[in-house]
Amino acid sequence: EYKNSLEVLSKNQILKQIEKFKVEEIPENLVEQEVSILKQGMKEEEINKNKKDLEKKAKERIKVGLILNAFGEENKIQVHENEIQAEIQKQLKMMPGQEKIVMDYYQKNPSATESLRGTLYEDKIIQSIKSKAKINKKEISKEEAEKILKSAHDHAHDHKHDDSPDDKKAVSGKKILASKKAKSLSKKTTKAKKVSKK
Repeated sequence: EYKNSLEVLSKNQILKQIEKFKVEEIPENLVEQEVSILKQGMKEEEINKNKKDLEKKAKERIKVGLILNAFGEENKIQVHENEIQAEIQKQLKMMPGQEKIVMDYYQKNPSATESLRGTLYEDKIIQSIKSKAKINKKEISKEEAEKILKSAHDHAHDHKHDDSPDDKKAVSGKKILASKKAKSLSKKTTKAKKVSKK
């Protein structure tokens, strides 16, 4: 459990670093799509008040998606059907007695399967980034793990405008899918993949 939580934390830190990269151009229609996703469940008054913040967050999410997708393509990262099925099986084991409901959900909602594919794709990209990085491994105690996670949790609450690790995970599939849509829109989108560090 601690290992999984720390994995999510390190993934979130990688995504935060990617947010600092510069992208030449972000397709406007993708920004509109992402803003409409972010607006879901918000009141009209809240939307008008946070219009600029929503646009900024939408651009950041799309930018991260484009960069990750470019990395995935460059490194020929793919998600195979058997990996999606293995992930669904894992979910079935975690929900004993509700296997039929979960299976029906994926069979009746192709978008749920695509979202799962997006999440797996992003996870594989993050693992690939980690494998290319210079890593200093350190064994830590349960107490140290608790301290790190508590500190990260408190930090996320201090910066409410930032995404928490769990929130990042929830939108990750959408980001990657948005970036894939971007590819098919026009050749101009490839400009967005030219990345330079600040």
